[in-house]
Amino acid sequence: MEKGHNCALVLGPTASGKTKLAVELASQLNGAIFSLDSRQVYKQLDIGTGKDLYEFQVGEKQIPYYLINIAELEENYNLSRFLSDFETAWIDAQTKGLFPILCGGTGLYMDALMQDHEYVNIPANLALRGRLEPLEHKELLLEFEKHNAKFPKVDTHNKRRLIRAIEIGVYLKGNPLPPSEKTVQPKPFTIGIDIPVEERRSRIADRLQHRLQNGLVEEVDVLLKSGVSKVWLLSLGLEYKFVTQHLLGQLSYLEMHSQLQTAIHQFAKRQMTWFRKLEREGLDIRWHSPVMGVADILSDLN
Repeated sequence: MEKGHNCALVLGPTASGKTKLAVELASQLNGAIFSLDSRQVYKQLDIGTGKDLYEFQVGEKQIPYYLINIAELEENYNLSRFLSDFETAWIDAQTKGLFPILCGGTGLYMDALMQDHEYVNIPANLALRGRLEPLEHKELLLEFEKHNAKFPKVDTHNKRRLIRAIEIGVYLKGNPLPPSEKTVQPKPFTIGIDIPVEERRSRIADRLQHRLQNGLVEEVDVLLKSGVSKVWLLSLGLEYKFVTQHLLGQLSYLEMHSQLQTAIHQFAKRQMTWFRKLEREGLDIRWHSPVMGVADILSDLN
């Protein structure tokens, strides 16, 4: 293993086989899976989030995992909570001699882990956000230049991140930087699954069909009938959004299937665009074919 790394990060578009590869790596490296998925933290969201915990069994060996099933339904689980839970899990894994295998996941979570956390504790300024939200992009850039010199690598094309950077700049002009709660800094070797577009599309279609045939609609139906808020389920996006719309009578089954599949394809495309952006910003991603064996991948990392 190359020196300087204290964990692995497995990334790739949805349905590319990230979990399977991460589990195989964990089996070889005496590791544990760290899920970076913002929906897998919730209990009872199983089929739609693709937890697939049966994959965590390799022969007689059960691969440990963290950050799955740790929040109650409708709980306000945010980035600050995730970072705290991540560090607790990291320390526990270290105590047990387990090598962290990060498997993502949610871009916001990955961004926060790969970068310094020093600004996470700066509170939201809702009044400022309300003023900035209606502004045009060029006006936001002027505000950014006026208030903030702290973010040389901020994605100025992303409105949400641009507004947050302005918010932080305004805060720091009148307040000291809040103490950081960061105690660990992941330094991963990063493995990307490079899958041809047509194969990716085929896998997405097959996986969606499998989930629909194996209880996805029923899972959401049970949640709605148990009193889980339809607004909250819709906010989860993708599977939970479209299936909820179907169960509420807003979409036929065929419309739900078609629109959901299209949305997942679009999501996978956005993921790949984001991964390429990470590379341009300096993240060394070792891309591998999904058929490449774990032994070959590990050999490439030595």
